[in-house]
Amino acid sequence: MPAEHPLGAPAAEQSRPASRQATVCEFDTETGAGAVLHDNGRREGFAGTAFQAGGLRLLRPGQRVRLDYDGGEVSRVTLITLP
Repeated sequence: MPAEHPLGAPAAEQSRPASRQATVCEFDTETGAGAVLHDNGRREGFAGTAFQAGGLRLLRPGQRVRLDYDGGEVSRVTLITLP
């Protein structure tokens, strides 16, 4: 019987949340690919397909975004909106 993680889900499932916030540090307007800096200083790139999936037209360095993940890869980049 596998050991349970203290929070209920296996550690592998908790290693990456379904979405995360970060700050844009690079963006290529031609390909839609770019990179962000997470609050802990870790840099992560995203593909142009993730940018296109978010329905955005442009990103600027310093802009806060939300990254949605699917299978460990960034699947969508969107702007953070308040409720």
